[in-house]
Amino acid sequence: MPLYTVETTYRLPVYRQRSYRAASPEEACRLAVDDDGWEDAKEDVETSGETHVTGLWKGRDAACSGPEIAIPDEFDETVQRKAELFDILVAIVREPVRPMGLSQYEFERWLPRALAVLARAEAISRVPMSTPA
Repeated sequence: MPLYTVETTYRLPVYRQRSYRAASPEEACRLAVDDDGWEDAKEDVETSGETHVTGLWKGRDAACSGPEIAIPDEFDETVQRKAELFDILVAIVREPVRPMGLSQYEFERWLPRALAVLARAEAISRVPMSTPA
């Protein structure tokens, strides 16, 4: 039976709590995100992420020393799989908009909701949204 070296990882949340003087909640959040000082950071071991596979090699103690084997999708981090699927779904929704069998009424109700979802996706992915013609 073959021997494999498997690297597993889990994400450990690190947080800090600071007060910022700001004119709005958005400005306070921007100040916090832009703040590079983490000397008072704390680890939140109680909410660490799931264990997932980040590397796979054939052989004993073979990490990073040979060709890496593709990791089966189900062993990748769930949040990463969701992010990749999210990008695919956004790409599909961005395809040229046409009724595709919907009545004109249904299409007119769908389009504003679809554009709102794309705007939210744009904020998450920082990918410019192209508007339909």
